[in-house]
Amino acid sequence: MTGPYLHVLGLETRKLMSYRADFWLHTVVAFAVQMAIAFFLWRAIFDATGEGSIGGFAFDGMVAYYVLALLIGRLVRGKEREITIARDIYEGALSRYLLFPASYGGMKYAEHLGALAPAALQVVVLGGLAAVAVPAPAGFEISPATVAMATVVVAFANLLAFLLRFPIQAVAFWADNVWSLNVMLRFVTEFLGGLLLPLSLFPEVAQKAMAWLPFQYFFYFPAAVLIGKVDPEAWLRGLGVMALWCCLLGLLGAWVWRRGIRTYAGVGI
Repeated sequence: MTGPYLHVLGLETRKLMSYRADFWLHTVVAFAVQMAIAFFLWRAIFDATGEGSIGGFAFDGMVAYYVLALLIGRLVRGKEREITIARDIYEGALSRYLLFPASYGGMKYAEHLGALAPAALQVVVLGGLAAVAVPAPAGFEISPATVAMATVVVAFANLLAFLLRFPIQAVAFWADNVWSLNVMLRFVTEFLGGLLLPLSLFPEVAQKAMAWLPFQYFFYFPAAVLIGKVDPEAWLRGLGVMALWCCLLGLLGAWVWRRGIRTYAGVGI
């Protein structure tokens, strides 16, 4: 029964690697632009405040954190696939999936995982270059143990990212356009997840509240685990919260799917 999923996974990986120039150019340029913005923005903030440390990060630590958050985000989110499920519903392409001897959700997650291998290759190359350009600052204790712990977190986060997007895209069964919902989700995820700002800059009360939300586990938590700022007890607690959200979002996605498929006509719009 795993045959269709493995086939879809491999097909998606080969498809992404077909246009190698575009594959690398788009990633490298986007990464360079994002890092340039972060570098000059935080350089200006540190110079204006005169502080040596903000949110527990010195300037070199803040830049290194953004490098890690961006690279981890590529593994968690893979290739941007905000509207693939919605497009299947709008165009009627969902009909052919319903004929396959496999679940639609499983097929889409296989596509999601298919983007992981190319993303991992990019992370290795860009991470190696970044390690040369931005040496590990003081206080960053990266070790084989923290790498192993972060790998487990990223695997959970990858599944969590898919399960969070699935019910939102499935709203396409009833709505003519779900793009605005995806844009809103992207902003909330990046803001509360620690990509735009390290969560250590938020008030302590807000940090405790966000520890129970799924967003910080996409960027901030994996990065904090990797640099040794999370002890084993907090790591296990974080995994428990992620597992809980995976179950809740999985149930929500299944409920929305069952309700939506009853209204599906298979003709597209």
